[in-house]
Amino acid sequence: MAARFEYAGLDRVIHERARLGIVTSLASHSKGLRFNDLKQLCGLTDGNLSRHLTVLEAAGMVSIEKTFRRKRPETRCTLTRGGRARFVAYLDQLQHVVADAAAARVAPARGKLATEGAG
Repeated sequence: MAARFEYAGLDRVIHERARLGIVTSLASHSKGLRFNDLKQLCGLTDGNLSRHLTVLEAAGMVSIEKTFRRKRPETRCTLTRGGRARFVAYLDQLQHVVADAAAARVAPARGKLATEGAG
């Protein structure tokens, strides 16, 4: 039996702030984004974005395509089908976190476990 507030579905690959921004940006741009556009949207440096994209690519969540446009290199990043599925699962789990936090805010537990007094 899982612990009530374990939130095992919060995917650690996505949960890091910069990677969450990257995945969210790519999820909202189905055709992907150029490296520089993604860098600007997420407020990251070249090195930070590159490092986080490497982690996401290794996890099979993003696809990185390097091409040339007008004789200049261009890197385009897209969210893979599997990456989108993992992101949706992550968001579902995050909704549970928000609901639990909202319930605690409305009716704070008075120092008792939810199982106490039930029975």
